[in-house]
Amino acid sequence: MIRSFDAPATATTPTEADGGLTSLASLAESGGLASGVWSHDVGESDGDFGAEMFVVLEGRGVVTDQYGSRIDLAPGVVGVLEAGDLTHWTITEPLRKVWIVAQD
Repeated sequence: MIRSFDAPATATTPTEADGGLTSLASLAESGGLASGVWSHDVGESDGDFGAEMFVVLEGRGVVTDQYGSRIDLAPGVVGVLEAGDLTHWTITEPLRKVWIVAQD
């Protein structure tokens, strides 16, 4: 069975982390993968999200890791995070991304 989701319109739920700067929605799990939508208001947060690929839908900012690597975030950017990356997110325009991770 095939499915689709309107990621820009998907409602997200605020998370407890980062003083309410982030919100999350799970979209689907299939074939050992999980996907969802993550939003981040203007501000800064830190995290280790495990191995993840994401596509920025809207917003701008920068994500850096403990090695000094940097991804400039803008609509259409595809990012790859490795397991163990300690990331620092500096968001200058409210960000929304679709993420895909391998399930354990």
